[in-house]
Amino acid sequence: MARIAPLEAPFPADVAAQLATMMPSGVPPIGLFRTYARNLPMTTAMSHWGSYELGRHLSLTIREREIVILRTCARCGCEYEWGVHLMFFAHRAGLTRPEIASVTHGTPDDPCWTTGRERTLIQVVDALHDSSDIDDSLWQSAREALDEPQLLDLLLLCGWYHAISFAARAARVDLEPGAPRFADATG
Repeated sequence: MARIAPLEAPFPADVAAQLATMMPSGVPPIGLFRTYARNLPMTTAMSHWGSYELGRHLSLTIREREIVILRTCARCGCEYEWGVHLMFFAHRAGLTRPEIASVTHGTPDDPCWTTGRERTLIQVVDALHDSSDIDDSLWQSAREALDEPQLLDLLLLCGWYHAISFAARAARVDLEPGAPRFADATG
C-alpha cells in the first residue's frame, strides 16, 4: 500500500500542465509522477534533469542508458521503476529476453553480453551500488570504453536512478498495471 497516495485526476491546472510535460502525448501520468506531484516545486525541478537523462543529449545510447537504468533499479530492488522502463523502453533499446534476465538477475559475465562496453556498464553500476565507488582497475576499463562525457553521464544516471528507486520503494508506489515484474525476467 502506498505511503504517499498519488494524486488522482482531475488535477489542478498547474499539476496537469507539469504532468503533461513528463509523459508522451496521450499517455496518462504514471503513479510515481503523480506521487511526486504532491510536491510540485520538486517535481518541476526534477523533470528538467529527468528530461536530460532520457533525452537526446545524454551521451550514452538508448540501449546503454536502459542497461544502466534496469541494472540500477534491479540492484536497488525497485520493481516499480524497472517495470516502467521495460514497458516503455526495452523494445526501443533492442534488449533481448536473455539480456533482460541477465541485467535483472545475472552478472556482467553472462554470455548474452557480447561487447566489453556493455559488460563495463554493468560492472560500473554494480561497483557503485556495492561500494559507492569504482576501483582503479574498473575505472581504467571504463575509461578505455567510454569518453569523459559518457563516464560522467554514466555516473549521474546511475545515481539518479538510485534516488528514483529509493523514492519509489520507500513511498511504496503501487506497481503500474501491465508492467513487467522481476519474476517475468527469465532467459
